[in-house]
Amino acid sequence: MRTAVITGASSGIGAATARALASEGYRAVLGARRLDRLEDLAAEIGGEAVELDVADPDSVTAFAARVEACDVLVNNAGGALGLDPVGEADEEKWLRMYEANVLGTMRMTRALLPRLIESGDGHVVSVTSIAAFETYRGGAGYTAAKHAQRAVLRTLRLETLGEPVRFTEVAPGMVETEFSLVRFGGDEEAAARVYEGMQPLSAEDVAECIRWALAQPSHVNVDEIVVRPRDQATATDVHRQ
Repeated sequence: MRTAVITGASSGIGAATARALASEGYRAVLGARRLDRLEDLAAEIGGEAVELDVADPDSVTAFAARVEACDVLVNNAGGALGLDPVGEADEEKWLRMYEANVLGTMRMTRALLPRLIESGDGHVVSVTSIAAFETYRGGAGYTAAKHAQRAVLRTLRLETLGEPVRFTEVAPGMVETEFSLVRFGGDEEAAARVYEGMQPLSAEDVAECIRWALAQPSHVNVDEIVVRPRDQATATDVHRQ
């Protein structure tokens, strides 16, 4: 049985991906900070829940020590905080976004890359965002982190060329998860306005992209998937009823 490690698996895209891969026969090792949610999901899909904070090096080390074999790593943990313009930037929020999105991806990949290569057919899928190649007002902290995360992934592709491991970037547009709720500090009304009058993607839509990329023959590397709602053309061009 192949093992898939999924970060940020307590909700949203991570949880949907865990369900999708479990249905394909993967043994899912789930990592996130909210252990209670992880344990419920693990019980549902027959996986293993392990507490994980990708922004904490010690947490990543302890998590990786419990992963005996790894065929697939889904770097999904990350997120955005606030919409402050650069002139009013909150350094603490910028640091937290960089830690989760960029260093978190680096730490998890560094820790598990030897096992992925040893598997003989490893695959790293990292969930970025259209913010990895677009910018918008108020998004500098998040877009900077996602641009950096994308650069790390493209460099990894070069550094591991010739090794039996694939790298896929999945860059979603608007997905209705807890993403906006976190960005707006728990303000449910502000989060709801993001998706008002349009149909966003669901977490399951993105999970299906991940499942499909993993299902390709081992000689096929799907470098990147950009997926948006039909109602969204760019980060800021959105059709609303």
